[in-house]
Amino acid sequence: MTAPSKSRNHVLERIRTATYPIVHTSLIERAYGELPRSFVLRGQLSTDSRISLLIERLREYDADVVESTSDQLSATIATQLALSGKQNFVAPPGLPEEWRAPCFKWQIDSELTYAEIDQADGVVTGAFCAIAHSGTIVLHHSSVEGRRVLTLLPDWHLCILYASQVDETFPEYFTRCSQPPPVATWISGPSATADIEMTRIKGVHGPRFLNVILVRDEI
Repeated sequence: MTAPSKSRNHVLERIRTATYPIVHTSLIERAYGELPRSFVLRGQLSTDSRISLLIERLREYDADVVESTSDQLSATIATQLALSGKQNFVAPPGLPEEWRAPCFKWQIDSELTYAEIDQADGVVTGAFCAIAHSGTIVLHHSSVEGRRVLTLLPDWHLCILYASQVDETFPEYFTRCSQPPPVATWISGPSATADIEMTRIKGVHGPRFLNVILVRDEI
């Protein structure tokens, strides 16, 4: 037997020895239940502080954040679309009609091709929730959030987020979402990466520009 084969068998034997006591489902479940859980399960911030933390994190990531009330949301959306300097937008099929400002061109995603989506100037979507601690927006791709490709190909993304959708910590997200979907998108600022020389490049794997409207529905 060659040396590599002996090493491989040695590693596999150690794995078998380590996992033998918990090979049965009931033992695995009991072992999982006995794991210490000393991490923070629920945030302690007030609503204002939680929202302020999210805004601070998003702006640190170079996202543009504005606030709105529910009754001013349509006007705020129209203002942000106008400030973008763009005209052609795609929208998921469940996006409320009042969010689609009439002075712009809209394509509703009824199985649009990738090429059609890529040619749009931007996209407007809702969101499932956000996590203030990390400044992360979570999409579960409902009819208001759209297919994953809608938030990957367009260069500009306007996301509508309600204050009541903002959790402080990751465990609270999992409490909100007891059954995570097969596909979810986690957005922490506009798409950006750095090459080996640490040159920051935007838009490599998603929109270069992220705009967020935070709707104060809890206050």
